[in-house]
Amino acid sequence: MLAAVSAQSFAATEFQKEHPRRAEVNHRLENQDKRIHQEVKEGKMSKAEAKKLHKDDHQIRKEEKAMASQNGGHITKLEQKTLNQQENSVSKQIGK
Repeated sequence: MLAAVSAQSFAATEFQKEHPRRAEVNHRLENQDKRIHQEVKEGKMSKAEAKKLHKDDHQIRKEEKAMASQNGGHITKLEQKTLNQQENSVSKQIGK
């Protein structure tokens, strides 16, 4: 019986991590991380600028996790919109 409960908990956790709104937000964060690394590699951004942008993205990821923990592993459409606006702000600073 304990194994069945554990399997259900694991399945629920995996679903929650892959919820479409969460997946979209986290995919954007991963993409921005790659873009920042590329800018540094190409010499278009200093390491200090990259560090600041990584810190901003880390804060967005923490906020996304906190929002999801309050909603049973999901984020609402309004929370997604808020996170996307924050990501847009960081994105605009990449490639300047």
